[in-house]
Amino acid sequence: MADGEDKDSKTEEATEKKIRDTVEKGKLPHSKEAAILTSFVAILVFTVFYAREAVLSLSVFLSSFLERPESWPMDTETDVIQLYSMVLAEIGRAVVSLLVLLVVAGIGASIFQNLPQFVGERIRPQWSRISLFQGWKRMFGVQGFVEFLKSLAKVGFAITVLFFALSQTHRQLLNGMITSPVEFVQVIRSIAVQILVAIVFVMAVIASADFVWSRFHWKRDLRMSKQEVKDELKQSEGDPIVKSRLRSLARDRARRRMMTAVPNATLVIANPTHFSIALRYVRDQDAAPVVLAKGQDLVALRIREIAKEHNIPIFEDVALARSMYKQVSVDSVIPSQFYQAVAELVRVVYSNKAERRRVT
Repeated sequence: MADGEDKDSKTEEATEKKIRDTVEKGKLPHSKEAAILTSFVAILVFTVFYAREAVLSLSVFLSSFLERPESWPMDTETDVIQLYSMVLAEIGRAVVSLLVLLVVAGIGASIFQNLPQFVGERIRPQWSRISLFQGWKRMFGVQGFVEFLKSLAKVGFAITVLFFALSQTHRQLLNGMITSPVEFVQVIRSIAVQILVAIVFVMAVIASADFVWSRFHWKRDLRMSKQEVKDELKQSEGDPIVKSRLRSLARDRARRRMMTAVPNATLVIANPTHFSIALRYVRDQDAAPVVLAKGQDLVALRIREIAKEHNIPIFEDVALARSMYKQVSVDSVIPSQFYQAVAELVRVVYSNKAERRRVT
C-alpha cells in the first residue's frame, strides 16, 4: 500500500538536477528492440550486396575440395590442421562483411539512443545483481510481466506478417529445384531477402513503439513528489545555517581586504563613533574619489585607528558621513551629489600637504 501511495504522490516532472544525476549514473532509457532492428538491417544489407559473391566464392572452394579430395593430403596431423585452417579462412572471408556490419549496427543503435559515456557505477559490483530474490522480482515482477507480454505480441505480429509475406515462397522453391545449383542459390537468396524485408518491417514497427515507450517509462520513473522537489530546491540553495556561515566568512574576508586598503586612503570622513568612510583621490589617476573602505561602529573605529597610524587626515562630518555610508559602495567612485563636499575636503588635504612641503 505504501508503494502505491508513494507512486501516486510522484506527480511532478523530474528536475534538471535529478535528470543530470540519473544520466551520470548511466541510468538511461534503452530500447533492446532498436538493437535487434539494426542487426536485421545489417543482415539484409549483407544478403542484398555481399551474400552472392561470398556464397559463390565459398561454393567454388568447397566444390573443388569435394570433387578432388585426393588433391588434399591428410596423411599427418599437420596436413589436417592446414586443411582445417584453410576451410576456416574461407568461411571467415565469406562472413567477415556480415560481422563488420553487425558490429557497426550495434554501435550505431547505441549511439542513436544515447551518446556513449564511461560510467563506473555500472561496473561496480552490486549485491542486487546476483541476489536470487532480486532476480526473481525482475523476472516475475510487473516489469518482467510487461516484457513477457511484449515478447508474445512481438512473436505474434512477426508470425502474422511472415505468413502473408511468404505465402507464395513454396512455389519459388519448387521451381528452383529443377534449375541449376547456381540459379537455385539465387532463389534461396531471393526468398531470404523477402523474409528479411518482412522481419525488418516488423522490427521497425516494434522498435519504434518500444523506443517511445522506453523514454516515456524512464521519465515516469523519474517523477518526484512535491516534497522531493522542495527538498532538492532547499539542498540546491543550501542549508540556512551553512549559508549564514558562508556569508559571515565572506564579510570577514571583505572586512580584512578593506582594512589592508585603508593605508592607501587620501582622507577619512567620520561620524565620530558610528560611521567611517575611507576615500582615495590621486590626481591624474582617479576621475573621482574612490571608496576604499566603509564601516559602522567597531569597524568604523578600526578604520579611524588605521588612519591615525598612517597619518591620514580624518574629517568629522556627521551629516556627510551618515549620508555617504548609505549610498556608497566599496571599490566604487562616490555618487555625483557628493562631489562638491568631498572636493572641498580634498582641497584641504592637498593644501596642508603643500604647506608642510614649504615648511620643510
